[in-house]
Amino acid sequence: MESPSSLADRYVAVWNETNAERRKSQIAELWITGGRHYVGDREVEGYEALERRVRESHEKNVRDNANRFRAADDARRVHDAVVFHWEMLPASGDAILARGLEFLIVDGSGKIVADYQFFPA
Repeated sequence: MESPSSLADRYVAVWNETNAERRKSQIAELWITGGRHYVGDREVEGYEALERRVRESHEKNVRDNANRFRAADDARRVHDAVVFHWEMLPASGDAILARGLEFLIVDGSGKIVADYQFFPA
């Protein structure tokens, strides 16, 4: 089974990915087909909705505002739950602009079944 920190790093990499086809592939590698993502009042389910959600966040935060995401060094796992914080920083700096908490439910193969994003953390 993949380490929690490796999963956190791969998760954050999706939100930073500039190439749409690679991003789609990474989403399929991380989530199950009917994977769900929750943030605030928003709920998305399935690859198409996940791709749209990640693309919108990427365009707003990474492409348009020149930021990047990284996983904090605190990922941990208990049975089928993985939790970690993520941080948004300027592309060329280390000042933390935002911080969120990710709570993932994974299946036996380590793919994300449900993704609960708490922002701000």
